[in-house]
Amino acid sequence: MTTLPISLPLAGAAPLATPSVPTERSFLHRASRIALYVSLSIVSLLVLLFVAFHAYIAWSLSHPKVASLAANPFSAKNLEYSDIIFASSDGSMNLDGWWVPSKDSRKTVVLSHGYGANREESWVPMYDLADFLHGLEYNVLMFDYGFASASHRMAATGGRLESLQLLGAIQYARDAGSDEIVVWGFSMGAGTALQAALRHAPVDAMILDSTFLPDENTIYHNMRNQISIPKYPSVDLIRWFFPIMSGGTKLDQIPAEEAQQTAFDFPIFLIHGTADEKAPVYLSENVAKAQKNPDSRLWVVPDALHEMIFRMHPEEYTARTTDFLSHVHAAYLAKAAQPHVA
Repeated sequence: MTTLPISLPLAGAAPLATPSVPTERSFLHRASRIALYVSLSIVSLLVLLFVAFHAYIAWSLSHPKVASLAANPFSAKNLEYSDIIFASSDGSMNLDGWWVPSKDSRKTVVLSHGYGANREESWVPMYDLADFLHGLEYNVLMFDYGFASASHRMAATGGRLESLQLLGAIQYARDAGSDEIVVWGFSMGAGTALQAALRHAPVDAMILDSTFLPDENTIYHNMRNQISIPKYPSVDLIRWFFPIMSGGTKLDQIPAEEAQQTAFDFPIFLIHGTADEKAPVYLSENVAKAQKNPDSRLWVVPDALHEMIFRMHPEEYTARTTDFLSHVHAAYLAKAAQPHVA
């Protein structure tokens, strides 16, 4: 009978290791650490997306998409015109535009288009307006702001630099022989006109349709129309990103409050719709409240949409603006007839 040898551990040798079995506590600890890492990663990603979203908004505000010109005054309304180039009042850039003359008229309307549009601004519709003014024997100056330029585009600045560009357009009209000048602005083009007025624009009157002035309230108003987000820190992030995207312009440099509180020395006709989702009607109401000129007026149109009042109420719109322009012209003639004191 064969006896199998039995191996005994040598004296002093370490006992064989027993495989460790994870305890429930260590398993839960590891799972909680993984859950924490995942949660932190998700939170970090959401914060990053939130910040990136506001950077994109700031970029969009300063770099609006603008369509190319689709027509011209002659092809649209059989109006003779000439291509013009003029400098902004500070000489920092050149602007492109059209000069639409009316016989030997010495009165001119400068059209100030809105944000995200060019001089055509088809939804107004701008060509119809130019034709209407030509019929009233006004020269018409139509031009592109820098953010709409096809040849030398620049960032939009909420009216800060655009007001200098508008002053350049006014000066062009003066140099072309215009004695009486009216600025007719739409949306941010109307807000830009007010900012030009704060820079003492040499005009006889302004017609301002759907006035928009960018500040933290109006910017947040437009953001809320697109997505439900908190006002803060959203506004603070836009305020921080906007100078980076716009080439240095800060929101605080846009005189939105001053424009609403200043009494200008020329008459202003403010037009605004109650259903305007982009520019709150209180903007025009505030500007109107500050005016002292007896020929200034406000027309609040029930249920009218942003920049669509001409299209929605063409007969009343042209009647009211014609009446305003006739008062402006009468005041100009009366002033011109006064003897000049040496």
